[in-house]
Amino acid sequence: MPTSRSSEPTLLFTLRAVWTLLFGIGLLMVANGLQGSLLGIRAEAEGFPPATIGLIMSGFFVGLLAGSLWTPRAVRLVGHVRVFAAMSAIASVSILLHALFVDELAWWAIRCITGFCYAGILVVAESWLNNRAPEETRGQILALYMAVSFGGVAASQMLLNLASSEEATLYMLVSILISLAVVPLLLRSTPLPNVEADASISLREVVMASPLGVFGMFIAGLANGTVFGMAAVYARSAGFSVPDTALFVALLTIGAALLQWPIGKLSDRFDRRIVMAVVAALAVLASLTATGIKSVDSGYSIIVIILTGGLTLSIHSLSLAYTNSYLKPEQMVGASSSLVLILGAGSVIGPIVTGTALGLFGPAGFFLWLASCHASFVLFAIWRMRQRAPLPSDEQIPFVPSSFQGAELSTTYQEEAGSTQE
Repeated sequence: MPTSRSSEPTLLFTLRAVWTLLFGIGLLMVANGLQGSLLGIRAEAEGFPPATIGLIMSGFFVGLLAGSLWTPRAVRLVGHVRVFAAMSAIASVSILLHALFVDELAWWAIRCITGFCYAGILVVAESWLNNRAPEETRGQILALYMAVSFGGVAASQMLLNLASSEEATLYMLVSILISLAVVPLLLRSTPLPNVEADASISLREVVMASPLGVFGMFIAGLANGTVFGMAAVYARSAGFSVPDTALFVALLTIGAALLQWPIGKLSDRFDRRIVMAVVAALAVLASLTATGIKSVDSGYSIIVIILTGGLTLSIHSLSLAYTNSYLKPEQMVGASSSLVLILGAGSVIGPIVTGTALGLFGPAGFFLWLASCHASFVLFAIWRMRQRAPLPSDEQIPFVPSSFQGAELSTTYQEEAGSTQE
């Protein structure tokens, strides 16, 4: 018997069930955004070479990738709550170690630990969120989750103005934020998600199913690692003040939050490959234009930065949706580990190459690297469009915004969406 419209879960009803999860995740992203920029500024102030800073920043993504692959197994062994509590405690402590040991190798190791812990924290938190959101409102909740995540990273940049990066104040603030973020998540009476085995699918099978989607995930990883790992380093090397550095990173993130959804909806109506290629081409143009930005003191520079962030960080969600359109519903969650691996590999490489580019070309190297990444995607997309006919729009998996940590969550939603369409 069909469910009456009045009995369907509403967005407000769902928000009452998940607001503590969203609040906690928001605080975690504030802490994450603050520590990423803080360490970039401190490393530049310590005189670390750009290539070394890139290696340090890549450590977070090394840990994030390893943690994303390890967490599901750990959850099956000891449960969600223990994994969440343990990773939160270690993450809260690890940021303080940066202030105690100002050393390149030590910082890389600590960043690996932090990334590993954040993977565990966010995979569990997102699993809880996915479990609590009914199918009827899950897409809206996921969009809100992304807004909270990007908003947290953007807002965190303003905290850089509270104290010098050479003082212990901001490191302690990050630790406090992480500790406070987990309180509402642990005290809330939230049913634990079911841990079920998914249909397995190899990396080779995913690549064969969607070469363009997999390549897009790799390019997205390069862009994510570059922007979230090295944006503050670029800004300081370009001579930006700390307030301007904070504003620059915030504007990149705001751009991603503003453009993901409208671009995604366009991709639902038209051939997604064309939309992806056009977005990548515009990202090349925006990145090349941004090389001329010398400060964040005009409407023109603000618009260019917002567009650069929004366009360069939109390929991820488009590639995920495109790839899932060529998978069976029961394969989507199983394929997420392969997609996380591809995305994570790109995220690790991104900061390393960016650091090298900054050393070779100066501050312009940041945007030249982003432009070259997306130019390669445009060329590959054009070639793939000549190899395969377009997928009818009614067979495309609907677009859902996603983050690195949200790959598993968004894939789960899309699996269920695909099932309901059969």
